[in-house]
Amino acid sequence: MNLESIYKAVLDGDAGTTAEEVQVALDAGIASEEILTKGCIAAMSEVGRLFELGEKFVPEMLISARAMQAGMNLLRPYLAEQDFEATGKVLIGTVAGDLHDIGKNLVGMMMEGGGFEVVDLGSDVRPERFVDAVQEHEPDVVAMSALLTTTMPSMTATIDALTDADLRDQVKVMVGGAPVTQAFADKINADGYAADASSATRKAKELLGKA
Repeated sequence: MNLESIYKAVLDGDAGTTAEEVQVALDAGIASEEILTKGCIAAMSEVGRLFELGEKFVPEMLISARAMQAGMNLLRPYLAEQDFEATGKVLIGTVAGDLHDIGKNLVGMMMEGGGFEVVDLGSDVRPERFVDAVQEHEPDVVAMSALLTTTMPSMTATIDALTDADLRDQVKVMVGGAPVTQAFADKINADGYAADASSATRKAKELLGKA
């Protein structure tokens, strides 16, 4: 059964086998949505569960996420044709002044592995860029990352910019990164905080009532 092979390949972080098995499944006429949900998303959910149990670590999550991406690259055109309804749309970026992107990239891949459509703005994203991107992409969630205590104020500035542009009520705002805490998220009136990539996906689903 190809779906089981895809599941195992993503779980093992085998990008080559994932791509091969996804192509075999597509050629066999299995619906792209089924391949995504029962193969890729199911495997990434298990990766997240194992991470939270301490049985997988960040490098292994990253490898599995890249394997999932290899499958997604093949699935995207088919999903677009079928008008696949994503769990939601997430706009993600590392805030102004901060060039760190490994954690943000992992969150983005885990979000995609959770069925979200992800728009990645990259790193060193100024508040105005977040505002412009919200107007352009109309996301459900804005996820901001900061890896330096000195760039955490950029999160506050971005929320203020969204408020000034009358966009704050249209999106859920999530924050995360090494120095960020739940207390800080509460202080700046963010809707959610996540300590790691696995919990970020779960929190986004909770915020949208899709947990």
